[in-house]
Amino acid sequence: MEKFSVCTSVYKNDKPEYVRRALDSMLVDQTVKPTEIVLVQDGPVPDELQKLLTEYEGKYSGVMHVIRLEKNGGLGNALRLGVENAQYDICARMDSDDICLSNRFAKQLAYLEEHPECDIVGGQMTEFIGEEENIIGKREVPLSNNDIYKYMKSRCALNHVTVMFRKKSVLDVGNYQDWFWNEDYYLWVRMMIKGNVFANLPDDLVNVRSGRDQYARRGGIKYFKSEAGIQKLMKVNGLISTPRYLLNVAIRWSIQVAMPNWLRGFVFKNILRK
Repeated sequence: MEKFSVCTSVYKNDKPEYVRRALDSMLVDQTVKPTEIVLVQDGPVPDELQKLLTEYEGKYSGVMHVIRLEKNGGLGNALRLGVENAQYDICARMDSDDICLSNRFAKQLAYLEEHPECDIVGGQMTEFIGEEENIIGKREVPLSNNDIYKYMKSRCALNHVTVMFRKKSVLDVGNYQDWFWNEDYYLWVRMMIKGNVFANLPDDLVNVRSGRDQYARRGGIKYFKSEAGIQKLMKVNGLISTPRYLLNVAIRWSIQVAMPNWLRGFVFKNILRK
């Protein structure tokens, strides 16, 4: 199969044991392993995490490439550098504390090889708390390009941690950019404006480490402004109508600003997830 890169990042709050499990899920457990992993260390990290990165650089020399930044610049900046420094035309995205299912990369590479018109392919994801077997939710997203475009008019239609894309397609729209907690949605919208082709596999590809307060944290005026800005971008470029824009912004205001944290967590967990 075609050679490919994985782009990921770590920062000071990442737990070394979680990072180790995430790296092993790519470097040990996969049926098709990455040709390289570009890991951006986003600012200074504790000694224990630094030792782990040095260990993996030595153990997987030629595969594991760590870019160390002196200051924390945020996820958008870290991923931008990761994509720019990736050696191969195919890049996969991965978080530093999640777990790839063993055939994730094989399935996505096969899809891209069979569908040369496709610019980016994601998949389904599960969520767990504590032990990996303790699945507490699943985020299902549509499969076809048409259905993804339709879904994107109201919600993000790709699970960011599952995507594999053609590097050129991402660079052509300006790469990852800083956009508070929505670097991925912002990128997908720019790819939609360009007319890129999307797909999602029906398979679970990544098991995502969650927390009991994760959904409750997705609120506040700054988070709302970030999402509202993306809705405006879609309206200005004709991806959604003015009524759809107003509805989307109203829904986000009610969930992200008006709702108390406990109710927002309930909505995300019981209505917006399986």
